[in-house]
Amino acid sequence: MEITDDKLLRIALITSLIGIIGLLILTPTIEVKKVKIEDITRSMIDEEVSVDCVVSEIAKSSSGSSYFLTINDGTGQMQLIIFENQAAEIQSNNLDIEDFKDRKVEVTGKITEYNSELEIILSNGDSLKIKNQ
Repeated sequence: MEITDDKLLRIALITSLIGIIGLLILTPTIEVKKVKIEDITRSMIDEEVSVDCVVSEIAKSSSGSSYFLTINDGTGQMQLIIFENQAAEIQSNNLDIEDFKDRKVEVTGKITEYNSELEIILSNGDSLKIKNQ
């Protein structure tokens, strides 16, 4: 059996379609890993995680465009960074960053390191949710 360009094209097309369908089926089942702050290590840098915690402190950057929230889940505490565009998304949902102080929240973001300290950068404005007590 001779493989012609036409047959090769069909095989490539079918293989591509199977791959795309597989991605569409599997993508909704991919979940962000829920962790405790004490379990976050440098090996997790650039991973997206979710943490259930309480916002204990809120500080604004000197430029006033970013926010630094101290989050605590009972096992430890760390900084949550909210950049200007994420803060604008939160405020567009009729919430103020100050509304999160002393509230139990769910945070989803990426682990990063700055000045030898691990921190979480908020993924987007919908990644900071107040949980029902």
